[in-house]
Amino acid sequence: MEILVATHNLHKKEEIQQILGSDYFVLSLTDYDLNEEIVEDGHSFAENALIKAKYCFEKTGKPSLGDDSGLVVEALDGRPGIYSARYAGDHDFKKNIEKVLDEMKDETNRRAYFITVLCLVDASGEHYFEGRVYGNLTKEVFGEGGFGYDPIFMPDDHNTTFAEMPVSEKNKISHRSKALKTFLDYLSVNPL
Repeated sequence: MEILVATHNLHKKEEIQQILGSDYFVLSLTDYDLNEEIVEDGHSFAENALIKAKYCFEKTGKPSLGDDSGLVVEALDGRPGIYSARYAGDHDFKKNIEKVLDEMKDETNRRAYFITVLCLVDASGEHYFEGRVYGNLTKEVFGEGGFGYDPIFMPDDHNTTFAEMPVSEKNKISHRSKALKTFLDYLSVNPL
């Protein structure tokens, strides 16, 4: 089963492939040579996921999955939220992390969650799947693995950040994994 994921992000593509397993073949915008910038001007994770999935489906006719994910920090009134990837610089996660840590330096409330909203667009319409993982922000960077804000996010009931975990462990509990599990449940009843 082939699924087009609306991303150029190789990490995201690989993570989705690992979670979905060998029954699915994950392709990206790069694989289809779709290099136009998709303008994510939605006001929510769901709107941005739909924009991406719809673009891919309209361009290729293939079942397309849009993924919009981000970090939501209680003490920052939900920021960086939908702006997570470009909070301090477009996809410059070192600067993004520095900005969040700087804004949080005097905060005692370190509660945050990662969220993924997936939108599948296919011939039957649009379908949404959401996953969240709750935890706390660290005060400094820990770990080399993962991507994005993984080095400063420690999920509840764990004493390591996502960046310190083996990929297989992160993929069992991550927000993206939870969203993809609900997506797989949907596919088991509604095959593409």
